[in-house]
Amino acid sequence: MEMIAERGLEQLTMAALGREVGMSSGHLLYYFGSKDELLLRTLEWSEGRLGAERGRLLARPEPARARLEAYVDLYVPDGHRDPHWILWLEVWNRSLNADEQGRDRQAAIEGAWHRDLVALLAEGVSRGEFRAVDADRFAARLRALLDGFSIHVAIGLRGTGRDQVLAHAREFLDEALGADA
Repeated sequence: MEMIAERGLEQLTMAALGREVGMSSGHLLYYFGSKDELLLRTLEWSEGRLGAERGRLLARPEPARARLEAYVDLYVPDGHRDPHWILWLEVWNRSLNADEQGRDRQAAIEGAWHRDLVALLAEGVSRGEFRAVDADRFAARLRALLDGFSIHVAIGLRGTGRDQVLAHAREFLDEALGADA
């Protein structure tokens, strides 16, 4: 993951990766078959770790708003060249030429984030913590907003730092879900 984030997939060679992890490039190709498969498996591994962390934070005995802010905090990159987000940028870039199975795997990862957010929003609405919204539609919009801002943070776009993005997200949630949210 670090090598992909540091060099990008195009600049990464299986030989260099093999030297880094103590395997031959032939062994890497045997296990992964291609750089695209290596990328997807690395993303799935990274998302597995984030999914476990997301599950823990969503299970906390806190109000829905506090857990929603924790979800957003986990979603937004830590900063420029965040390795997890660089993986996503590489996957999205290669999605144009990906096969159906690759796109399905990507959709499954994104779907987990979406389902967790929908459930959290529905809980907040049912408890009266949030204004009544269609949880699925709201989740799609919020994730699109977070994706856009997160790309700016990950690529290091000037004037778009993590703290600014989190402030924008809090403001949006206040306005969209109610000031008491």
